Amino acid sequence: MGLEIQGSVASGWEPVKDRFEYNFEHLGELGASVCVLFEGEMVVDLWAGDRDLEGNPWLEDTIAVVNSCTKGGVALACHLLADRGLLDFDAPVAEIWPEFAQGSKSEITTRMMLNHTTGVAAFREEIPDGAALDWDYMCDRVAAEEPWWEPGTRNGYHLMSFGWVAGELVRRASGKSLGTFFREEVAGPADADFWIGLPSEEHHRVSPLQQFRPAPNEEFSSFTRAFISQPDGLQARAWRNRGGAKGDSPSVWSAELGGGGGIANARGLARIYRAPSLGNFVAEKQQERMCSVSVATEKDAMLLLPTRFSEGFMLRMSNRVSAHTDDDSVNIREGAFGHVGAGGSIGFADPRHGMSMGYVMNQMGKSVLLDERGEGLVEAAYQCADRNS
Repeated sequence: MGLEIQGSVASGWEPVKDRFEYNFEHLGELGASVCVLFEGEMVVDLWAGDRDLEGNPWLEDTIAVVNSCTKGGVALACHLLADRGLLDFDAPVAEIWPEFAQGSKSEITTRMMLNHTTGVAAFREEIPDGAALDWDYMCDRVAAEEPWWEPGTRNGYHLMSFGWVAGELVRRASGKSLGTFFREEVAGPADADFWIGLPSEEHHRVSPLQQFRPAPNEEFSSFTRAFISQPDGLQARAWRNRGGAKGDSPSVWSAELGGGGGIANARGLARIYRAPSLGNFVAEKQQERMCSVSVATEKDAMLLLPTRFSEGFMLRMSNRVSAHTDDDSVNIREGAFGHVGAGGSIGFADPRHGMSMGYVMNQMGKSVLLDERGEGLVEAAYQCADRNS
């Protein structure tokens, strides 16, 4: 039986569907969904393929772990709290979380945490397996951790520790757990099928991620080479030493893992960015902070490639073009902001184009950022937006 793409596409947006089909026919897509909202209206809403290796179909309500796309949702929560005057990005974290001031962290601010410049990027001492599911334990561990570099002097992507620090700030500022605040104040109002802590009654909808299987003589990213070759280095400690906060299991699906445990489909990702794409999520001044470069580097201490962030969000990273290398990229345009997830997913808002977009898949690629599948969909969406503006 041939590929059957389900859903709808508005007139003028057919190239996104064509590219979606191309991903299945030529790039090894297994199951996926893609959604685009333009000027607040849904113009692309597609899903296709298999939700698992047994051939069960990816359905309209199928969801999957979106890895670090979760960080974008957490960042939206932080900006909403800042807009309400409940979280000061320029104040030390220790003002509302005194225990975090241990060691040399007393001057670390919320902005530094959102910028990935705190240096608290990984745990040196072993985290017991399963400890990632114990929120208080992980917060105690991150509060006690000594930074890997002097805070504020460089940036290095915080794979999982971002979620516990940002999540604890959300909890202390709002009085609600990260997952509860996100559901009630971000995803719920947006009618977004996006969860940080999935209820057990929703587990049947999850499509398990399929790990990338390298070909012989596969060329890996600098990040991957580093964590393979340096077992006690920053990359290896961040990737491997996270207390079981990885893998597709019901306990992980239900945990509120802000660093990478969110679960959504493309429609859910596009919808949480709808209001920001229209400029009506927070006040104009706070919106500007979401769009503007807050930190940029030629060599991220963790990812080992050029990166650009606003406060909590990834921005355009045109590494393949500007650096003439095969380094991973994020091909959203200037003024757009969002986040990718390891393996290939992405969600973002582009206020200049009045567009928000989500892409979720179950077959992981090898890239730390976007691979050819996501890049092609993003480029097709922009071409359509340009023609329809």
